[in-house]
Amino acid sequence: MFEKILIRIVALVVTMVLGSLPLRAEDNVLSTIREATRQYEAGDYTGAASNLDYAAQLVRQQKSERMKALLPEPLSGWEGKEATAQALGAAILGGGVTVSRDYKKGAASLSVEIVSDSPVLQSVLMMVNNPMFAGAGGGKLETLNGQRAIIKYDSAKKTGELYVVVASRFVVTIKGRQVAREDLLAYGEAIDFLTLEKN
Repeated sequence: MFEKILIRIVALVVTMVLGSLPLRAEDNVLSTIREATRQYEAGDYTGAASNLDYAAQLVRQQKSERMKALLPEPLSGWEGKEATAQALGAAILGGGVTVSRDYKKGAASLSVEIVSDSPVLQSVLMMVNNPMFAGAGGGKLETLNGQRAIIKYDSAKKTGELYVVVASRFVVTIKGRQVAREDLLAYGEAIDFLTLEKN
């Protein structure tokens, strides 16, 4: 009885998450959940679990596609490659959704990555929330569009990294080579953190 209620709760939560997704993707997910419910009621627990895992992966893929749109467009003078997305189940490195995009300007190169639903988030949260951790790694705390951030920059090598935690659910990482410190901050400021919080 408890398992049946749990399946119905999972189906309801997924339905709410999919409210703004394209109809075709929504139909695929909901039909998979309906099939899982049918399998469970028929006593096919293995099939039901497999279909629920599959539906969850479809949701993660849809989320990653939405997150790709939040990666910034190339700033003036920069060129950007096509954004990529990856959605991993919990069995692989703890799971999570990752989107990234690479940018280039002459000899300078920079990448922006957004990760959500990942165990990595906890270690970054620890650094951002505790100034001692940030300083120990050579980083400095910054506030970027109202968000806490850590920046590490080597002026001699012109390399650096910027980490931003958004809504305690997303980690934005910006890494650059042959870049100015201002380039890292500019790409950080180009991300719509308010929209990201709603994903």
